[in-house]
Amino acid sequence: MTMSNPLLQSYDLPPFSQIRAEHVKPAIEQVLADNRARLQSLLDSPPPSWTWDNLIVPLDDMGERLSRAWSPASHLNAVMNSPELRDAYNECLPLLSQFYTELGQNQALFQAYSQLAEGEAFSALDEAQQTIIRHALRDFRLSGIALPETQQKRYGELQMRLSELQSRFSNQVLDATQAWTKLITDAAGLDGLPESALAQARQAAEASGQDGWLITLEFPSYYAVMTYAHDRALREEVYTAYSTRASDQGPRAGEHDNGPLIDEILALRHELAELLGFANYAELSLATKMADSTDQVVGFLRDLGQRSRGFAEQDLAALRAFAAERGCSELQSWDVGYYSEQLRQHRYAISQEELKPYFPINRVLQGMFAIVERLYGIQLREVAEFERWHADARLFEVIEQGQVIGRFFLDLYARSNKRGGAWMDGCRDRRQMPGGELQKPIAYLVCNFNPAIGDKPALLTHDEVTTLFHEFGHGLHHLLTRVDYPAASGINGVAWDAVELPSQFMENWCWEPEGLALISGHYQTGEALPQDMLDKMLAARNFQSGLGMLRQIEFSLFDFLLHRRDQPELNAQAVLEQVRAEISVFPPPAFNRFQNGFSHIFAGGYAAGYYSYKWAEVLSADAFSRFEEEGVLNAETGRAFREQILAKGGSREPMALFVAFRGREPSIDALLRHSGLISEAA
Repeated sequence: MTMSNPLLQSYDLPPFSQIRAEHVKPAIEQVLADNRARLQSLLDSPPPSWTWDNLIVPLDDMGERLSRAWSPASHLNAVMNSPELRDAYNECLPLLSQFYTELGQNQALFQAYSQLAEGEAFSALDEAQQTIIRHALRDFRLSGIALPETQQKRYGELQMRLSELQSRFSNQVLDATQAWTKLITDAAGLDGLPESALAQARQAAEASGQDGWLITLEFPSYYAVMTYAHDRALREEVYTAYSTRASDQGPRAGEHDNGPLIDEILALRHELAELLGFANYAELSLATKMADSTDQVVGFLRDLGQRSRGFAEQDLAALRAFAAERGCSELQSWDVGYYSEQLRQHRYAISQEELKPYFPINRVLQGMFAIVERLYGIQLREVAEFERWHADARLFEVIEQGQVIGRFFLDLYARSNKRGGAWMDGCRDRRQMPGGELQKPIAYLVCNFNPAIGDKPALLTHDEVTTLFHEFGHGLHHLLTRVDYPAASGINGVAWDAVELPSQFMENWCWEPEGLALISGHYQTGEALPQDMLDKMLAARNFQSGLGMLRQIEFSLFDFLLHRRDQPELNAQAVLEQVRAEISVFPPPAFNRFQNGFSHIFAGGYAAGYYSYKWAEVLSADAFSRFEEEGVLNAETGRAFREQILAKGGSREPMALFVAFRGREPSIDALLRHSGLISEAA
């Protein structure tokens, strides 16, 4: 298998067309066996003293080889899911979990790191290297290095089971999303839906061999119905199906139910935290984050909630009054998106749908690239020939002073067997190789937009443009790093509550006239976004921002309190209801099982960390306020942001980086101002 296994070959870009499900597990088993043998041999014959070159470099080599086998397999599992690939992926999770647990509990390796940290060689290391070693020693403690053997064994069992449960959670959300569809054969049933959504629904029906229009729970389809469908009963039906996915409620009740998984995940996380000497999982989570304490996080969220609540109540009162005027006296959850869109159009005479012709995908990409080229002194260039996993995949190079410094893949469109949402993932890290060659970083950028239909290009809503900018911000963090060691290059080693700073920061240019001039142009005529539409769009920027802010605070507080529970017998539903009673001004119906699809915290890296979005939004709004003062396309300010934030990766603590760029600690004022959450009198 070795000779013919593409995951075990050295490659420049992953050989996607050659990778099969049957390659994955043998490759991972082979690399793990080789890494174990190499580590043993390293530790069995220690040098007179440990140095960066004789300890960290060989470990980085091992990590690199494992990443080259696992990264493309993991990526394919997310974007081209199949039963065979899913099984192969799931079979590898316990193997990887066990390997990382062994590393984290290897006493000889811990001693080697400790000797390096305490030896003379340490002071000669640069700041990034010293930070990496300090973080590694912290991570040993968080892996149970100091625990007695029986507890170390239990730690390993917990990690293995958690990785399995989290993958199952994600799979069941995907399966539940695909399990429900509704075929509509009379076009009148879809009155109100824009032409693009109807075309998409017809295409979905054709793809499944049916006549008519197929409504699915893929987000673009769900969103179109909830926002535009005049038929209230249809909205209720689709809302109910979507909000009960993977739960004990709704039309597919009990199928793919994530409820039991949530209970077990929470119980195991709590046990893991206690094992390591923390009162709860939220405390354990903060051991690697910017925030100082669980009280600080809860206080931050509640303070933001109180500042937003009055605005949210005004938003809701206006929406209720507007809906009542149009015959909807009892506003329900499935009415909110629909009447909000009607109210937005009534108030500002602008809709996301009207804006779409001005945001064809290639114009948006060209404009986004022009912005970062101006700010950061780089060029971006598309590569035509490379091995794709799907026809939609694209590849770009990042060029500086004539040299390629990084590359990124782009996979923009929704399709079946592709995980929902949008994300950035590292394909390869920047790294100074032992032979002197510099390995350049590569990123994956993935979204789920509606693809092109017929002879029209893919057209984005302004919300989708913002999503693209967000993920590109993460990508730039990964690609523009100047750190040469994988543990701190790009987004690696960055505190999780600071990792959203570059992504949310990028979103600001979607709202600036100078940025919009570059990213918009009518797909047929190239005509710029007309001034009156621009004015309306900017006026509508903070439409319902009070409600939007409270919704994010509700999710953040739910996640954090759930992982900080003093009463473990409280289940997720009970915690969610308590949070809604405190925060929400418009609680959803009792059957809503939002948490059963909350992959961020039950399948992603955001457990007791969802607050990071709001935390980092304070940083990003304040960082951007320097551009507002000095010019939003000011190249000098752009270079400063690149050098102080993007280039530094995880080499320094995020607060120190922020202060170096901004000249002071962050203030919440810019976020409140950007969100329109400052009263007129203030």
